Amino acid sequence: MQTRREMLKRSATVAGLLAGLGALPQTALAAWNKAAFEAKNMADLMKALGASAPAESKDVTITGPDIAENGAVVPLGASTSLPGVKRMLLLVEKNPNVLAAAFDLTDAVDASVTTRVKMGQSSNVFAVAMMADGKVMFAQKEVKVTLGGCGG
Repeated sequence: MQTRREMLKRSATVAGLLAGLGALPQTALAAWNKAAFEAKNMADLMKALGASAPAESKDVTITGPDIAENGAVVPLGASTSLPGVKRMLLLVEKNPNVLAAAFDLTDAVDASVTTRVKMGQSSNVFAVAMMADGKVMFAQKEVKVTLGGCGG
């Protein structure tokens, strides 16, 4: 019968061999655009992403509450039925950093995303769809916050 100590010793040996061969997974780090997440307005954000100026469109929809009781957890969603969406963004105009969330998409998934964001005060929120052909479209909605989540 194998003891726990012997099993751990063999496991350490196997792990050492795998690491020596480079067969163990490396640390996974998310790739993110620092300039985009530090942008203070939509124009700076589009410049950091290398995109054109966005145009308002009825084909992009944004979902969220009219009044958020707690700014620390505001549910927001963005969707579009247009083909060729490569990225969906959720922006909060009066937050310290305008970009709240970015989602990279492929044609294999529906262009519909939801998340929860922090909002420090009442603000316009934007759902932005970046298309594969370079077009950028958005929809906006005002969300009123009764209790701030960004230090308010």
